[in-house]
Amino acid sequence: MASSEATDQGRKGTDDVPALVAECGRRARAAAAGLMAAPDAVVDSALKAMADRLVGAEAQILAANSEDVEAARASGMSPALQDRLRLDTGRLKGMADQLRLLAEAPFPASETFLRSLPGGLRLSERRRPVGVIGANFEARPNVTVDVASQLVKSRNAGVLRTGSAALTSASALYQHVIAPGLADVGLDPDAVQLLPDASRESAVALVRQPDLIPLVILRGSGDATRSLGAEAARHGVRTLAHADGGGVLYVDAAADLTRATELLVAGLDRLGVCNRVNLLLVHGSIAERAVPAFERAMDELGVRASLPPYDHPVGYEWALDSGREATVTISVVADLDEAVTIANTETSGLAATIVTEDGAAAQRFIAAAVGTGVFWNASTRLLDGFKLHGVPETGINVDHVPGPRGPVTFQDLFLRQYVVVPEDRSTASN
Repeated sequence: MASSEATDQGRKGTDDVPALVAECGRRARAAAAGLMAAPDAVVDSALKAMADRLVGAEAQILAANSEDVEAARASGMSPALQDRLRLDTGRLKGMADQLRLLAEAPFPASETFLRSLPGGLRLSERRRPVGVIGANFEARPNVTVDVASQLVKSRNAGVLRTGSAALTSASALYQHVIAPGLADVGLDPDAVQLLPDASRESAVALVRQPDLIPLVILRGSGDATRSLGAEAARHGVRTLAHADGGGVLYVDAAADLTRATELLVAGLDRLGVCNRVNLLLVHGSIAERAVPAFERAMDELGVRASLPPYDHPVGYEWALDSGREATVTISVVADLDEAVTIANTETSGLAATIVTEDGAAAQRFIAAAVGTGVFWNASTRLLDGFKLHGVPETGINVDHVPGPRGPVTFQDLFLRQYVVVPEDRSTASN
């Protein structure tokens, strides 16, 4: 559990980081059974208690956050990354509102009947919590609450680690919101652990605990997250990784340019997020008049255009480039096929939008795009757990393998178990 003393120690590093992480894993595992057995009403009451405490502890949370923001400013952190770090009254209210909405979200059925089997038997599928899930995420204080609440709703215990830039804020949220919110309803606050150490060593140790923490959610900058994913694989730990992002906006020959400009602007409302417009593809037949209009719109936002010849890959993710986040790559393409090929092969595959009034073209684009989200005349900013599912997300998984893909929410954090019982019996609890 985090404390102010532990947080100070964590900024400097501890003497035995792997032992610290393992101890947090053991605490979470010991508390997991109680959370797993908690009635729905108790779980939802914990989330509502967190929401109430988030509002009640505003002064303490904002004071802690101001320390992080001031330290970030002094260290030269870019304005876009400072924006991700900053909390204010409005953002705290939004976080509390999301907690209350999550508390109202229905739980999936714990057991689903599949079919009858020969011999008078009944086959069902049960959903079981993983047990303990780790989470390593970027320096965004709200993610601490997002991830913790998703774990609680899914009845999984957790061990959380954030970056040093947000550790003071995250510790305040843990101490004033998450832990007491669990305790308020009789749940063990040890069910959610926040690592007080923000060193790289703690992130590595988190993915080396297969017996304590078999699944880790990885969010953050591409190279660091990919490195942790590889380390996890070497130690038999499964991951849900959100390493890369960047939305693609393709403006087709049949696009309404006013609509296209509106979607471009909407996709640049925040520059440090993964689902913003990162790459603008423009059909060659309209490029002469469209590109200057897009450049003017971007210029009004303080965003520069990166035009050929590039000194970077065409799908380069600007949100991860501290100091150059206010950039969008613009590329002119010959046709829809070239646009979708670039989206599929030269970018992270997070999300792609086609802007067009041609329904047939839109359907071709949708059928060919392989990213986690594909949109027609809609912003890539919609690829978000709250906007699509009405609940926060733990991250956006862009893997091309079976399993949770796109925004991952509490409904995805379970294990499948087959149950066979006599036909005249049922083990379903809801």
